[in-house]
Amino acid sequence: MIEQTFSEPLEIIYQDEFMVAINKPAGLLVHKSYLARKETHFAMTMLRDQIGQYVYPIHRLDRPTSGVLLFALSSEIARLLSEQFSERGVDKGYLAMVRGHMFGHDTLDYPLKEELDKIADKNAQQDKEPQTAITSWSNLLHGEFDAPIGKYEKARFSLLALKPHTGRKHQLRRHLAHLRHPIMGDTTHGDGKQNKYFKAHLGEQRLMLHAAQLNLLHPVTNQGVKLTAAIPDSFACICQKVGWDKVPQRPLDHFSV
Repeated sequence: MIEQTFSEPLEIIYQDEFMVAINKPAGLLVHKSYLARKETHFAMTMLRDQIGQYVYPIHRLDRPTSGVLLFALSSEIARLLSEQFSERGVDKGYLAMVRGHMFGHDTLDYPLKEELDKIADKNAQQDKEPQTAITSWSNLLHGEFDAPIGKYEKARFSLLALKPHTGRKHQLRRHLAHLRHPIMGDTTHGDGKQNKYFKAHLGEQRLMLHAAQLNLLHPVTNQGVKLTAAIPDSFACICQKVGWDKVPQRPLDHFSV
């Protein structure tokens, strides 16, 4: 993981008296958990110490995913924001670098069976039916790296704008894997051969998934709030190696309202 060692202050991209949002670096956990009991750095505690105020996490990002992460500054605001998320009143926009060339745009409606952890979820129902999972995607850029992989002379990549309409665990990673265009650097649902190539030729490995945008209504003023997190250097550096010097920063702009 190339991201920072978490010794620097978190990048705050929005703050008022009710809520605060950061650009979470890849590799940083949102909060403590049983499965990460040996870890020492968490976005929740780092932000609390940084602003001198308790914060309430509203949603989650996978550890290897970078981007917009929202916190409330009171339990009441946390309740209001959580309701907005659960009622699908929030638009999320992601950027992802995937294997191969994808063209055009489409929406994938492909139910996903809930992923359960053997330890943390040992008491959960094990035989749930697959849950509705819907993701829209749109191609932004195509690129190649001039080094052979397998039977191919060059490796091919696409940069996608992604808009999840549901919030299933690892939804974007699993949906792209289902489309046979896994996200680069995904060690759980990705392509092992491509990931080895990725690390050897394009630099240290990170999951090439970034939560670039979050659009919601302010819980107090009811005005629209548009949060944008710039891609980190680790993401931009890899993009440049496949010829993407200018990466679009607002994936939601590529979807109709």
